[in-house]
Amino acid sequence: MNIDESSILKNLRDPSTVRVGFPMLVKQFSQSLYWKIRQIVLSHDDADDVLQNTFIKVWNNLDQFEGKSSLSTWLYRIAINESLDFLRKKKQELDIDIDADVSVANRLLADDFFDGDEMQALLQEAISRLPEKQRVVFNMKYYDGMKYSDMSKILGTTEGALKASYHIAVQKITEFLKAHH
Repeated sequence: MNIDESSILKNLRDPSTVRVGFPMLVKQFSQSLYWKIRQIVLSHDDADDVLQNTFIKVWNNLDQFEGKSSLSTWLYRIAINESLDFLRKKKQELDIDIDADVSVANRLLADDFFDGDEMQALLQEAISRLPEKQRVVFNMKYYDGMKYSDMSKILGTTEGALKASYHIAVQKITEFLKAHH
């Protein structure tokens, strides 16, 4: 069931109904945010953790939402930043290499929540090797079909820089897939 963003916002802005509005927001955006986060962090458990962190951050910063962008754009920006923060922390904790002997593709193929084939797992492997910004831009364009103008609002980067990042990401992914197929 889709709930109108304006009715969610109305409830969030009124202290007497904020506890009604927040569950509406969570219900409306949980699934789409989960998949956007999952594209970045890859694992189901990690995506669940990041989604929870995203909603905690949203709750703690409700008063900072000024309505200059849509509610979904604001949520998406927080989710991406939380995902990237999570990856940076994980990278530090595991001293740069996550399971050095087990590739992303092998981990995905062993994940009960992953329903793709070997080629899709290799694509995810290639995407996971991209620098964070290129990975986010590639996912937004390739999977979400997002316009560069919308990406620019979410990521705070020029459209030209985003196009360049996407082009470089596609080249790197193509080279990886050629070498591994």
